[in-house]
Amino acid sequence: MASLDTLFEAARAIQAKAYAPYSRFKVGAAIATPSGQLFIGCNVENAAYPVGSCAEAGAISAMIAAGESRIAEIVVMGEGEHLVTPCGGCRQRIREFATPDTPIHIAGPEGIRKRFTLDELLPFSFGPDNLTDR
Repeated sequence: MASLDTLFEAARAIQAKAYAPYSRFKVGAAIATPSGQLFIGCNVENAAYPVGSCAEAGAISAMIAAGESRIAEIVVMGEGEHLVTPCGGCRQRIREFATPDTPIHIAGPEGIRKRFTLDELLPFSFGPDNLTDR
């Protein structure tokens, strides 16, 4: 699996390519899968809000397009001094492909700021397993 340093550098590199002309708030995400694959995504804004796409959604789409379906670890990198955690929609997207103990690292330009598990960011979540209990 990719190291945390590799994930951080991948998130930083893709963050620089984000298309954020309206908010000017660039976000990058890097996902490692259990097989060792690395997938990246950046936010892409659109003048017709909310048509844009989050960095995490882009990385997950790339992962799925490559035939992978499990997130082992993710780094989300934002700008500014505050933690940039995944939005509610992206927390749910991550939930679809991760386990409750999947590490989610929140980064800024200086490095990793905080580590959460998916369960900490999305407690008592609804996921695919809820649909099999019917």
